[in-house]
Formats: sequence, structure tokens, C-alpha cells
Amino acid sequence: MRWTSVLSFLVVGVLVMFAAGASWIAPFSPEETFFDGLTLEGAPTPPSAKYWFGTDLLGRDLFSRVIWGAQTSLVIGVVANGAAVLIGSVVGITAGYLRGWVGDLLMRFTDLMMCFPALILAIVLAAIFSPSLWIVALVIALVNWVQIARIVFTQTVSLAESGFIEATRCIGATDTYLLLKHILPHLVPTILVYGTLGVSTTVLMEATLSYLGIGVQPPTPSWGNIIFENQSYFTTAPWLVFIPGLCILLVAVAFNLLGDALQEKIDPNSKPRPD
Repeated sequence: MRWTSVLSFLVVGVLVMFAAGASWIAPFSPEETFFDGLTLEGAPTPPSAKYWFGTDLLGRDLFSRVIWGAQTSLVIGVVANGAAVLIGSVVGITAGYLRGWVGDLLMRFTDLMMCFPALILAIVLAAIFSPSLWIVALVIALVNWVQIARIVFTQTVSLAESGFIEATRCIGATDTYLLLKHILPHLVPTILVYGTLGVSTTVLMEATLSYLGIGVQPPTPSWGNIIFENQSYFTTAPWLVFIPGLCILLVAVAFNLLGDALQEKIDPNSKPRPD
């Protein structure tokens, strides 16, 4: 196993640990303000022995908020991406296996959705609905399912036209049996790989929506809204922007590398990327 794969597993493992144990790991409540969390001029304090990542514009511990933000990112990453993969897989399998007018209708709708920039569509949907953690997850799922649908559709068509499927159908196998016993098992590796890769896209989109003020709303901590809240202190307290930004970058890269590692493990014919 390459060192990049090991590193990606470690980063994802740390994210899961922080998200699952936020209430035990975080030294303070993410919403608690401290009298000594601001300078005499009312500015955030820099990193110190008490506040490892410093404090934000309201005197809250940034380290605690970043840890709780990991929980937000993981929940949205898993829920939104899981829902997107489920929707895309159902659409792709249905269209690829049935084909005909049903397949044409589903894939033309998929093509129509792909014509709209995902971020613009997410901004419109997030602006229509009242922003919250679960609404953001739903919005991201509704705009991210099209890629996996197209991929699953292509592979399903290829499998449905293969010789072993035709032979199994000739001996009396039902459509349900063919889908569950022959087609779906061949699609699971692809769905798993692209599902893992999609987490990074989901985390980045959540951070973008929160930064724009239409994602997860304060006081619920999110890496995106932490940057949004503290951007006015970018020059005087850069740690308020760089630390959550670095967390977003590390998680996005880690899930991409993890997806690559899974693809190389599952598909022996794939060419590994050079370190």
C-alpha cells in the first residue's frame, strides 16, 4: 500500500474520531463565549495554551468549534453523498436495464440536470428552503446524483447486453433475479469507489454554501460558516480562516486518495497514480 493511501486512511480516521467523539474531545462548548477570549480591544486572541487554535470574533474557542465542525462535515458528507449515490444508482440501473422510453426519459432528465452548474443549482435550492443541516444535505444530494447515474447507466447497459446475462435469461431467470444476483454485484465496486470520491465534493459544496451564508446556520459550527463569520479578521487573525480552510483541504484530498486506493484495490487493471 502506498504512503498516500495510508495517510488518507489516517486523516479519514481522525475525522471520524473527532466527529464521533466531539462532546468528549472538545475542551469547551462550541457556543460558549469567554471573558478572556477577546483582547481589551475586542479582537480575537491568538493560539495559546488554553485556546489551542485561538478564539473567534465572539470569544469562543476555535479548537472546539473546528472539532464540532468535523461532525457537521461528516454528517453532511455521509448523508448527502449517500442519498446522491442511492438516487443516482436507482436511476442509472433502471434506465440501463429497462431502456426503451423509460430509459430515454430518465437519461434525458439526467442530461438536463447536468446542464445546470451544480453550485448554482444548489445555491438556488438552498435559497428557496430555510437553511439547516438536513436541508443542506438534501440540497447537495439533489444536485450531486447525476454523475453517478450516468456512470451506473453506462455499466448497466454493458452488463445487460453481455452474454452471461442473455444466457441466464434464456433459462428462465426473472428480471429481479438478474438485477440482484448478476448485475448489482458487478456494480457495487463502482458505486463504492465513486461514493467515496463524492464525499470530498460534498464537503467542499457544504463549505461553499455555508461560506455564502445559505448553508448550515450559526451557532451550529461548520468549517464553511467559521470562515464566513471570521473573514473580516483575515489580516489581523489569519488563523481563523487558515485553520478551518486547511481542514477542508485535508479532508477533500484524503477522500480523493481513499477513493483512488479503493479503485486500485477493487480493479486490478486500473493504473495506479505515481506518488
